[in-house]
Amino acid sequence: MLKLYESTFGSRLLLGTAQYPSPQVLRDAVTAAGVEVITVSVRREAARARAGQRFWELITELGVKVLPNTAGCRTVKEAVTTAQMARELFDTSWVKLEVIANDDTLQPDLFGLVEAARILTGEGFQVLPYTTEDLGAAEKLMEAGCELLMPWGAPIGSGQGLANPAALRTMRAYFPETTLIVDAGIGAPSHAAQAMEMGFDAILLNTAVAKAGDPPTMAQAFAKAVEAGRLAYEGGLMEPRDMASPSTPVAGTPFFQLDNAS
Repeated sequence: MLKLYESTFGSRLLLGTAQYPSPQVLRDAVTAAGVEVITVSVRREAARARAGQRFWELITELGVKVLPNTAGCRTVKEAVTTAQMARELFDTSWVKLEVIANDDTLQPDLFGLVEAARILTGEGFQVLPYTTEDLGAAEKLMEAGCELLMPWGAPIGSGQGLANPAALRTMRAYFPETTLIVDAGIGAPSHAAQAMEMGFDAILLNTAVAKAGDPPTMAQAFAKAVEAGRLAYEGGLMEPRDMASPSTPVAGTPFFQLDNAS
C-alpha cells in the first residue's frame, strides 16, 4: 500500500488533470488507470470559474483524493497564498508545493521551496514538495516538516524519462524509509517501470497520458507498468553481470568426442 501522510492507497499511480481533450476523456482515463489521487492546478481552476465548478463536480463523482498544486508559482508568497486558497476551495490540508525557478526548465527553486514548506507545515498543511534529486534540499524539506518527497525525473512535460538515474538511485538509498514519488518528465510506461524498479514508491504524471492518442488506454498502460515495476522491485532484481552466465548448469552434461582417426 502507498502511504501519503495519514492516508493509504492501493494504486501507486497519481494523475494530473490538465490538457485533456474533454472532461469525459479525463474521467475515462482516471477510471481506466484505477488511480485514487489526482492533482489539480489551483490557479487554473480558480481562473476558470464556472468551468472550474463543473470540473469539481466531475472530481466529486469520481470519488478520488484531490491533491491541489501550486503550479505556476514563482515566489514563496505566491505559493503560500495559492496553497491557502486551495485549502478553502478543496477543503483539504494537502498541497503539492511547487515554486518554480526557471521558465525554460520549470526547475524547482529549492531555496524558495524550503521556505514555503516551512511556512505551510507551520500552518497545518501536509506538504508534498516538487523538488530535484538534491540531497541537501531534501534534508531541509524534511526538517521543515515534509514527510515525503517528490523528485523530478526530468523537466515537466518533457517526456525524457529519468534524466539522472544515478542521482535518483542515490536519493532512494539515502532515504530508505521515506516515501519518494517520481514527479515530472515521465513520457512512457517503461520510464515509470524503471523508476519503480529502483524502489520508488509511486509515479505522478500528466502530459504523457493527457496528450496521448488514446488517453484512457495510455493511462491503463502506465498503471500496469507501475504495478510491474513495483513487483519487480519486491521480487528482487538480479544484478547485471559483465560476462555471460549459462542458465542451464553444465554439471552432469554429457560431452562427446569425435574420433577423427577413422
